[in-house]
Amino acid sequence: MKKSDFRYALPPELIAQAPLPERSASRLLVVPPGEATLKDRHVRDLDALLRPGDLLVFNDTRVIPARLFGRKASGGRVEILIERLLSADEALAQLGASKPSRPGTRIALEAGGHAEVLGREEAFYRLRFEVGAPLEAWLPGAGRMPLPPYIEREAGAEDEARYQTVFARRAGAVAAPTAGLHFDEPLLDRLRARGVAFGHVTLHVGAGTFQPMRVEDVREHRMHSERLEVDEALVARVRDTRAAGGRVIAVGTTVVRALESAMGADGLRPFAGETRIFLYPGHAIRSVDALVTNFHLPESTLLMLVSAFAGRERVLAAYEHAVRARYRFFSYGDAMLLWGARPQS
Repeated sequence: MKKSDFRYALPPELIAQAPLPERSASRLLVVPPGEATLKDRHVRDLDALLRPGDLLVFNDTRVIPARLFGRKASGGRVEILIERLLSADEALAQLGASKPSRPGTRIALEAGGHAEVLGREEAFYRLRFEVGAPLEAWLPGAGRMPLPPYIEREAGAEDEARYQTVFARRAGAVAAPTAGLHFDEPLLDRLRARGVAFGHVTLHVGAGTFQPMRVEDVREHRMHSERLEVDEALVARVRDTRAAGGRVIAVGTTVVRALESAMGADGLRPFAGETRIFLYPGHAIRSVDALVTNFHLPESTLLMLVSAFAGRERVLAAYEHAVRARYRFFSYGDAMLLWGARPQS
């Protein structure tokens, strides 16, 4: 299987550069199972598309303002994108600079204080921060929201709220679980009234989610590591939903990665730790019946995951429809409700 098998043509003007004024106003391409006809709807219609007893599973990670700027003693400008917090004063980060940074390099931060390079860990630098406060408390006032590289503008005040889900509670991500961005309180209220239940996992999305695949043979790709937790309460809720005949719907590819990482031979089980799971066609996804997801970059691991769930040809046909119908793509774009290949019970 080749990376190029997941290529599609996307006009650049379809890449959403800003969110719509209303979260749930985004369009929703409904992809039924089998050969059924695609349907053009809106995210706010989800309560009519689901049924009582269904379970929506969200990722409750919270995006940290992970982008910082500073200068080396030489005067060279440095952009810091934190990948994850390691302790109160240490973090793994990507460094954007004209030259590689050696251990001992000190960076004067625009927001105040310094960061010192301790060494390298794979693609990231290990940094120690001297900022007068624990990083988790300091970053909200010092850092900027880490918008994806395909959004060609600086993060603004609006992004502080809109590049964050309304149910975000556990800080640690450096990219939003973007399918969740479409849900607002009125939609959540209607879903509750419909009898749809909610559950949560935590997967802290890393900056590696934007890294392009650098090998042509998909099987040779090695995924970046991300932290996750699937707790006993969620496992019990999934078990009860299935026992009652309900369906499990993941809100986002990060939820699928979390649930599949927690799957054992006897089904879903509690799990907390790191995952490098890579899901592409040929891998059976057993944990969910449907997926709410945004439209993903060509040749990306996220598009491969969606194709593993619903079939490559079926997914690429849906993408072709979305391009023709002028859907908005990527993080601030529109969404799909994608059912598995098997008919719904």
